[in-house]
Amino acid sequence: MNNILEINKVTKSYAKKKAIDEVSFSVKEGEVFGLLGPNGAGKTTLIRMINQITLPDSGDIFFFGEKLSEKHISFVGYLPEERGLYKKMKVYEVVLYLAELKGLKGIEAKQRMDYWFEKFDIKDWWNKKVEELSKGMQQKVQFITTIIHNPKLLIFDEPFSGFDPLNANLLKSEILDLRKQGATIIFSTHNMESVEEICDSMVLINSSKNVLEGKVDEIKQDFKKGEYEVITSGSEIETLLPEGVGLVRKTIDNKGLCTSVLKIPKGANAEVLSSILKQMDILSYREILPTMNEIFISTVQRGEQTKI
Repeated sequence: MNNILEINKVTKSYAKKKAIDEVSFSVKEGEVFGLLGPNGAGKTTLIRMINQITLPDSGDIFFFGEKLSEKHISFVGYLPEERGLYKKMKVYEVVLYLAELKGLKGIEAKQRMDYWFEKFDIKDWWNKKVEELSKGMQQKVQFITTIIHNPKLLIFDEPFSGFDPLNANLLKSEILDLRKQGATIIFSTHNMESVEEICDSMVLINSSKNVLEGKVDEIKQDFKKGEYEVITSGSEIETLLPEGVGLVRKTIDNKGLCTSVLKIPKGANAEVLSSILKQMDILSYREILPTMNEIFISTVQRGEQTKI
């Protein structure tokens, strides 16, 4: 896949503080890319530069190999965390106005509005003022204004904020459908479960610097600790473990089933399984991979400790 977006040693300062410090990463065409980091890490500054709201002090941003310029604005759709719609305007007026700003003609804009209003079941709100809508309904309208011009690059900043679980799931489904249709998506969120569910790759920004980047599956493999969960019919599993295998913890449920977490050296799995099976049945056996939430916390905390 080609890179749709390349961030090359980008730096941005406000007064004497660096919001972004020589950050570099690339986003491949057709992927969902997680832009992660704690509050104040510099994510919003990066998003603003990609949208050309502000410019970097140094470094370059490339869009499909070309230096980012005004001609690329219509190729980007941006859903900010802080939603912004004209509350006194009617819903259809707002959507039509923002669609035309992105270069859609009246008839085409109207056709796309009909499609999305029907899909999101908000057709009855067409002539209502924005201020009459609930927060969740307003966010659906804002989502439509973000995607209506079929941008090649979509940037969603905390897109599920304020949605109930049902509508959050609807929005998640739409995001994945947009990827299937060829859109590239930058997904900025603090919800690490969503990152695991929908992101292909990610970058973690902390204290204005890029501290972790790569494919989500590969990062999880890099952070694994060699731990395995085994569920057995017997509880005295520690007496059966070969030398070098550690028992991290174990619990026994009210049915007598024992769940143990073992730390196993590389290449020793077969020996461990064989040793346990001599004395008790194994009902389940799986490798434990760290969650993105655990990886996020450990990476950020490690960065904070190095500054002390």
